Formats: sequence, structure tokens, C-alpha cells
Amino acid sequence: MKLQENEMKLAEYGEFLLRKRIVPEKNAKFLVKWVRQFLEQPADPALSLDERIESFLEEVRANRRCEDWQVDQAEKAVRIFFYTFQGDQSASEKPIARISVTDDGLLNRAEATECVRNVIRTKHYSLRTEQTYVLWLKQFFDYLETSGGGSKESGLVKVDAEGVKSFLVYLATTRQVAAGTQNQAFSALLFLCREVLRIPHLDIETGIRAKKKSRLPVVLSVEETGQLLEAMTGTTRLMAEVLYGGGLRVTECCRLRVKDIDFDNGLIFVREGKGGKDRSTLLAQSVKSDLREHLERVRKLHRKDLEAGVGEARLPGALERKYPNAGKDWGWQFVFPSKQLSVDPQGGKVRRHHTSGAALQRAVREAVKKVDIVKPVSVHTLRHSFATHLLLNGVDIRQIQEYLGHANVETTMIYTHVVRDFRSSAASPLDVMRGIKT
Repeated sequence: MKLQENEMKLAEYGEFLLRKRIVPEKNAKFLVKWVRQFLEQPADPALSLDERIESFLEEVRANRRCEDWQVDQAEKAVRIFFYTFQGDQSASEKPIARISVTDDGLLNRAEATECVRNVIRTKHYSLRTEQTYVLWLKQFFDYLETSGGGSKESGLVKVDAEGVKSFLVYLATTRQVAAGTQNQAFSALLFLCREVLRIPHLDIETGIRAKKKSRLPVVLSVEETGQLLEAMTGTTRLMAEVLYGGGLRVTECCRLRVKDIDFDNGLIFVREGKGGKDRSTLLAQSVKSDLREHLERVRKLHRKDLEAGVGEARLPGALERKYPNAGKDWGWQFVFPSKQLSVDPQGGKVRRHHTSGAALQRAVREAVKKVDIVKPVSVHTLRHSFATHLLLNGVDIRQIQEYLGHANVETTMIYTHVVRDFRSSAASPLDVMRGIKT
């Protein structure tokens, strides 16, 4: 239990470093690491805090072969933790920001939702994660109100481990949601309880996580993929070709920026993909000509937007503050921009955002009907097909893992099962009996 409390405290410390801008963002994790190592050491009650710190630093110098700057960093980390962070009101055990909690443990759902938004943005989670978590919180609070755990009139709800467990059981039994959906709800509620409300000794993991069933991905043959792409037209066809040619996810394709297309080397650079990781993948030679023509049209649209004073793309993270005019540069514009201008929900500016995946999903569904493919095909099927077809062509699985951006090769290996079926399907005993060769 002490270990769990330390990890929660370290998470608060990391947020404190970022919120107060005590160190650059890239260095915060190293300060947290030093404090973790300090806390893991047995504490001698006979020593004062300063003596414990000096003993720790001597051990770092002597046994870990650290350079002087690393020892200085360790000392800075520990002293900030105990002398600045521990005495800061924002790092207390109370809920982050201003959440009114009554004596009965009731809290205001609107305040809790707003705090979740703030913490998500502090941690630099994606806008989609923020929207998903907020949606689940709304459903959770609604459930608590209807089940006696709150009042709709007052907007107050009681959040505890039992309420979370009850909601997850309700999702599985009454609404019969898929395992992935239930686990998504679990992640949102765990974030609320641990990161925002700071509920101590939380025990909601045991026995309630639904286990995903292992299913083989739906894959199109090379011929079916060609028929599907031929049945599409316009920008959505180009998006589908880029996506299949590089094994992109739908959102990765939509969020591509001009600077991430390397025509000379035939590469696409995916920035902040799933898990916040960057990677490079293939730019198909056959789409280069159409993609260049498409970008010329997009550039003309960008020039018109600049003349109208709305040609500034939203930059990721803190780049917008660091380079206030970079959003107007051509390289930062989206490859597949939206047809309509919109108001940025995180800044209030009028911008031309990237297109959503809805139009591409709709175009793929219509193409599937045209060519009469009976498989349950979606845009993501093209990504599965990309990996499978590379395997059929003899590409190393480690290389495919890098193209797809999988953290573990085990995830990529699922396509080997599909390839095995494609390559060496056994003859049915019925055909053998009848002398039919396959």
C-alpha cells in the first residue's frame, strides 16, 4: 500500500513541476525518477531529512557512477520534492482545482468534469481522449443520479469504488457493451478517481476488467483491395490510397501535415501517433503524382485563407506559444483540410482544421457495396491488408512492426496467422475423397 501511495505522490510531483514550470518539460521525468529512488531506500529514523539526502547523494556518487551534473540533478529533485512541493497547497491530498465535496461525500458533477478537462490538458492527452473521457463521465453521473447515488436537481453525485463497480456491471449486463467499450469506461473512471479526486486506497481493478476476445483481423485480398480503390473517386480515394500504401490509421491520415510528406525518399512521417509516438512509413510511388496535384489545390485554398485572415493551422503542444507565426507556414498545413472553417475548441480561433474520418468511412462503405464485397470492411481493414500483403511479399515482420507503429512485435504477429491461411490452406477431406484438386 505504501508503494501505491508513493506512486500517487510522485504523479502529483510531476504535475507540480510542469504546472510551476520549475524545470523544462523534458527534464521533469528525470526528477521524478530520482525522487522515486530516494523513497525506495529504507528510511533510518535516527537520521534527519538533510542527513538522509546527503547519504543518498553519497550512494549515488559512489555506487552508480553518475556524473556531477546527475548528482546535482538528484539533489535538486529531492530538495524540491520535500521543501517546495510538500509545502505547496496545490499538492495537498485534496482534490485538484476547486471541487466542492460535502460532508456526505457528494461532489458537483460540473466541477468534477471541468477538473478532468484541466488535468487531461496538463498531461497533454489528445483532444479525442478528453472528449471520450468526458462522455463517459456524463454517462456515469447520469447512472448515479438514476440509481440513487445523486440528485439531478442539485447536480451532486457520490463517487466511490462501489459506484464505479456498479456502473461497470451495468454496462456489461444491462447494456451488453463490448469488452473494449467497458474497458474504455473503466479507464475514464479510474482517471477521475486517481488523478482528479485523489481517492486513497482505491480498489476497483479486481474482477471487473472485461477480457477482450482474440479475433483475427478482417483482411482483403490484393484483388479485392484493388477493386475497392477503383470504386472510389476524388479526395477520399486519394486518402484511401495513402492510408493503404503506408498502413496508416484513419486519424493519422486525416492529421497529416504537408511537412510530413517526403516525396524524394518515399516516406510519410506520422507525428504523435497512438501512444504519442512518431514513426515513418511508406509513401506509395503510385500516389505521388495525384498527391502533388492535390497539394497544389490545397495551397491555393491556404492562400485564400491567409488573405481572409484565417489561414493559421493549430500547432501541437506549446509550439504555438513558442512560434506564434508558424501556424501560417505552408509546411504546417493539413494535407487533407476540412471544406469548412470552424472554431478551435481549445483556443477560440477560426481555423481550417483537418477533415474528419467520417467522409472516408462513408466513401469506403459505398465502395464496398458497389463491388459487392461481403466481408465486414471498414477503413481500418486497409491497414490490416497493408500488413498482410507485406508479409505475403516477404517483408520482415520487424520492419512491418515499425511501419505500423506497434509497441510489441506480438501485436504484429497476429497477421502471420492470416498469411498462413492465405498461403497454405489445407485441402478439404471432401475434395480429397472426390479427387478434386485445389
